[in-house]
Amino acid sequence: MIKISYLMRRLPHLSLEDFQSYWSEKHPQAAPADAFAILGVQRYVQVLPFETDARNLVIGPRTGLEDPFDGIAELWVESEDALARNWSTNKAQEYVKIFFDDEQNFIDWTRSTILVSRENVVVP
Repeated sequence: MIKISYLMRRLPHLSLEDFQSYWSEKHPQAAPADAFAILGVQRYVQVLPFETDARNLVIGPRTGLEDPFDGIAELWVESEDALARNWSTNKAQEYVKIFFDDEQNFIDWTRSTILVSRENVVVP
């Protein structure tokens, strides 16, 4: 399984609430209904941060950390072959461009990144 993680920071003029609202309500409507099927995406999860005192237990003694990401989008694709096969089609590239164009409304790509990875499950 291949995981594509979009580690995103919001545009400076957006509040965290506005960013999350746009991302969860408007962005999924940006592309046609079959976009995820065309891309071979088997699962899509939006990871939304929240502030809590328990967060400090996780951070512990670490200092000098960059600002946290405002959200992480996680997409699962069956395999590297499926990723290469599905994402290289003209239709898939058209859908990727539609999503990217809409992302300009809420994501600051100068402070965000994308990680394409394989999971190494340590604790199932």
